Amino acid sequence: MAKYSSKINKIRTFALSLIFVGFIIMYFGIFFRTHFLVMSIFMIFGLLAIIASTVVYFWIGMLSTRAVQVVCPNCKKPTKILGRVDMCMHCNEPLTLDPNLEGKEFDENYNRKSQTTKL
Repeated sequence: MAKYSSKINKIRTFALSLIFVGFIIMYFGIFFRTHFLVMSIFMIFGLLAIIASTVVYFWIGMLSTRAVQVVCPNCKKPTKILGRVDMCMHCNEPLTLDPNLEGKEFDENYNRKSQTTKL
């Protein structure tokens, strides 16, 4: 079985990884100190990765404000749901707001548009 996590947490993890990738790219630029143009290109690409991370963080923040907040039946903590099915941010309990999906095994494909017509 694949490891699932909350969609909001997945996007936040991606944004955090963009920051580290940006710093690593900039660090490689230091090895080319004698070649100003190559060093500048590495620094600019690293900066673009960090700016992309800022954009992703802003986007997920806006998306998080519109997410439906529910109380997880397993851990009793408030969590946010994006889409038809999602996982609890705290205990990874599968959650859904769709009564047709209650009792079914968790599958992220239920959130795809093409899947909604097949139910």
